[in-house]
Amino acid sequence: MQHRTLGKTGFSISEISLGTWQVGGKWGEPFSHDNADHILNAAVDAGINFIDTADVYGDGESEKAVGRLVRSRAGERIYVATKCGRRLQPHTAEAYQPAALRGFVEDSLRNMGLDTLDLVQLHCPPTEVYYRPEIFEVFDRLKEEGKIQNLGVSVEKVEEGLKAIEYPNVTTLQVIFNMFRQRPAELLFKEAQRRDVGVIVRVPLASGLLTGKFSAQTTFDKDDHRNFNRNGEAFDKGETFSGVDYNTGLAAVEELKKIFPDQPNLAPVALRWILMFPEVSCIIPGASKPEQLLSNLKTEEIPALTSEQLAAVRGVYDRMIRPQVHQLW
Repeated sequence: MQHRTLGKTGFSISEISLGTWQVGGKWGEPFSHDNADHILNAAVDAGINFIDTADVYGDGESEKAVGRLVRSRAGERIYVATKCGRRLQPHTAEAYQPAALRGFVEDSLRNMGLDTLDLVQLHCPPTEVYYRPEIFEVFDRLKEEGKIQNLGVSVEKVEEGLKAIEYPNVTTLQVIFNMFRQRPAELLFKEAQRRDVGVIVRVPLASGLLTGKFSAQTTFDKDDHRNFNRNGEAFDKGETFSGVDYNTGLAAVEELKKIFPDQPNLAPVALRWILMFPEVSCIIPGASKPEQLLSNLKTEEIPALTSEQLAAVRGVYDRMIRPQVHQLW
């Protein structure tokens, strides 16, 4: 497993890490602590040392599982990142208040049974929140109290990321970036690197589209966000299939497969493509079963993509995806 530095946190983290949205549900499977424990321990056994969770994943159950993992493997350094803010109801800019955010951080500490959190990220707040310094200042107080070590942000839009990293206490930036969401590489990555802000890439496989395993006949469970959020009914539609129309995505995947005819599984190639960008600190693909985790780890066996392959991927994006999504996020 290769490691990269997570910006000014100084953490040396596995370039392939683990996101636990799937572990917490909303992917067609009910939450299972046994399954979560299996996946999390398999990840650490494979060399992953950075786990990303959130207080809303499985209504806190994902955090509990991550905390249990860290406590059970006390001799190993496992970095824990969680998120806060999405529990606000309604989820509006006005609802973001320092006292509420403090409460969420303290709830996460209780959920995980930890004394401090390595990284707490604002969880895709409304755009207006990024223009309120008092929201960012409360995390300085929490750091002084030893409850957190670092503040990060998870954003929907490039513009939000650019604003967030102006705050000197923001150490990491989590953003969607993949073969179907390429805009962050144009300016956001450069600014993050200039400010020594670590970049955490989420939704690296476009909700599974970039595995190459889906078809027009594929169905998703009624509780799976890939079924109920295709048009953004529940949350930002950019989180589901990266905002790409499903059939357009399927067609683009077929074009990508032609670029990599020797690869039976597109997922590791799609993850390797992301890691070709040196500004990226880590990717956090999820897994709802250990087999998916092992598939993601095959990325380490994929050689660097050639300039011709990179240009061909860009061509598919420019021709088929860019007109639909580029300026939206």
